Amino acid sequence: MTDLTVGEVQPNVLNRGRVRIPADAFVLAGRPLRPGVRLSETSRFSDDIWFLKHAQTQNHQSELVLNFRRIPAAFRPVAKEICFTLLRGDLPPGCEAIRKIDSIRSYLTELNMVFKWLESRDITEVAAIIPADVEAFARYIAGQRLSQDTKDSRHRGMRLLWLCRSKTNDPMTFDPAAVVAAMRMPQSRSATSRRRENVTDRIPEQVHAPYLVWALRFVDDFADDIVTAHGEWRQLNRWSMPARRRRGQKPAGRHQVAKATTRVLARYRAERRPLPGWKGEPNRCHIAREARVERTSLGDKFAAGKLIREAAAELGVADGSYLRAPVAGLLDGQPWRGPIDYDDVELLTRMLQTACYIVIAFLSGMRDSEVKHIKRGCVKVWRDEDGRVVRRRLTSLAFKGEEDDTGVEATWVISGPAQRAVEVLKRLQPARQKFLFALLPPSRGYIAQGGRNEAKTTAATNKDIIAFGQWINDYCRRTGRDDSVPLVNKQEWKITTSQFRRTLAWFIARRPGGVIAGALQYRHLRVQMFEGYAGTSESGFRDEVEAEDAIARGEKLGDLITSHEFHRLTGPAAAEAESRLATFERHVQFDGKVINDRKRLQRHMNRHDPHIYPGEYVTCVHNRDRALCHRSDGMEGPSLPDCQPLSCRNVALTSENLAHMRDALTAYDRELACGELLAPLVRHRLQARRQEIVDFLAETIDPAQDVTPEAS
Repeated sequence: MTDLTVGEVQPNVLNRGRVRIPADAFVLAGRPLRPGVRLSETSRFSDDIWFLKHAQTQNHQSELVLNFRRIPAAFRPVAKEICFTLLRGDLPPGCEAIRKIDSIRSYLTELNMVFKWLESRDITEVAAIIPADVEAFARYIAGQRLSQDTKDSRHRGMRLLWLCRSKTNDPMTFDPAAVVAAMRMPQSRSATSRRRENVTDRIPEQVHAPYLVWALRFVDDFADDIVTAHGEWRQLNRWSMPARRRRGQKPAGRHQVAKATTRVLARYRAERRPLPGWKGEPNRCHIAREARVERTSLGDKFAAGKLIREAAAELGVADGSYLRAPVAGLLDGQPWRGPIDYDDVELLTRMLQTACYIVIAFLSGMRDSEVKHIKRGCVKVWRDEDGRVVRRRLTSLAFKGEEDDTGVEATWVISGPAQRAVEVLKRLQPARQKFLFALLPPSRGYIAQGGRNEAKTTAATNKDIIAFGQWINDYCRRTGRDDSVPLVNKQEWKITTSQFRRTLAWFIARRPGGVIAGALQYRHLRVQMFEGYAGTSESGFRDEVEAEDAIARGEKLGDLITSHEFHRLTGPAAAEAESRLATFERHVQFDGKVINDRKRLQRHMNRHDPHIYPGEYVTCVHNRDRALCHRSDGMEGPSLPDCQPLSCRNVALTSENLAHMRDALTAYDRELACGELLAPLVRHRLQARRQEIVDFLAETIDPAQDVTPEAS
């Protein structure tokens, strides 16, 4: 690009009036279209609204449009020319990264803001903009109470006019970035150099725990009841009159109505069940569904209406329209609820689908787009020769960082709970529906879409997740339970789909204590997912956990430094550990305090990482040359699953490590105390393993320190 100084303007001759885009040109030509869509059905350049849904290849995305009616009329042609250029992929230098449809939609919003500001200054042509206008625009943006990201986007909108100057009939004549740079404004991050830190909020543990516990209850304990009720609901609606009309079936005659109603009422009498009720009266809509007749044919003036009144006087009327589906699921040994009402099915099926999403997202590391493209047959189970499960692999599509807009097939290794969630989704969806996170038949809007939807939008799932937390709290309030979702800082925590991945990385890196972390074995999930993820490095999950690992280690090392526990380190690498920690302390200048700022700590770990890895039983002072474990990816650091702590020369021990070692000896002693019940080979292995620990401690710690004697 041409280097310009403030006030230097190029002659307004570039492409002036030369760009010719036919009015009937298809704006999505050259882009992959959704299955079944013909190019002739898509938007043309002359349209004032361009519908982008035909080229949105991610099924869960909300339908996007480019609405040029909102653009000031004077700038509408140039806005169309720029968007046409970006959509068709004929990208000028500097625009190579603007490829995705949702990004183009965002750029039009930025352009619109710029155009409206120009209009307010009575500027009606892009070519008429002078450096003084850019300076005024920069000061205007700087004075707004906006985030830095939003301010950056405003400047990107202005600069896009320059970058696309060769593609419009109204080109900008100078680079506005040069003008802003000469003003010495606060440095603005460009689109290609924005910070890479993960700023997504982590779900607090006190919120994470009840969400995951209740989601697992839905999947494991409540699912059978809800799926059965859903099946009955679908059967009733299959024969409802609106559904029959859609199939071209005519209403039943009066004689047929009386006969069908008599049959339904006879069943109620045989079961000694009260009739379904609504506001104290028989629910004739529900009876009509069961009888497969029109509701209007059950009025009091018809014979069927008289039959219903007689049955109501005999059997009574229930306080709801309860389905016959049994409720067998237990919660703490008791049925988790009473009979399921017809009107409850929509909420319960939606909550079950949301619970499955929570389990899969929490325990797989998948992004929302990846979860939403799960299909039938996506899970493959690998078993050993004895039939035991070795790995469960889930296949879906990865989008982030991939060149193909339609997604690239990727594989995740998942746990048993995630597999069970997938199985529940398969039972919940109609057999013809291949996408497991499509709208369910009881959902609002299902009929409007004709049952052809492929995946819920991210916004819809976010609402469902919030509703799931509200369901938990309402249920706990009604039943007097104390495992509801607590407030955080006196407010409800709003979980979004983007927070699951961030939270899982945090839990894997730290493996905190507590019921959830222990029960779900986050360390085991870490090993599984790292072995099985097949996405690209850009879309992979490992980097996020590695970043969390570094921060967690920094926090732990800070605790060691401020408590001076490192002065009591023992073991083969104790001296080196003390030296590295002393150097680390000088660089980060703890001054008796631990760094609480996450970004600052991450920056220090990136620059001065001592490569000390505190663990439960040992502290690894990693030195690749003498390590007995090596990472298969070639990255720096130990391969913790392959750790050989009793043999490796990289081992140091804190007082906490020694305590865990002694706890392990105590556990061996308890097992060996029942020696007469153990097989000889098992007893021999336990004794040998215990002796290895005793010998290791004897060589490692001061002889004056106590070591539990060997069990007889």
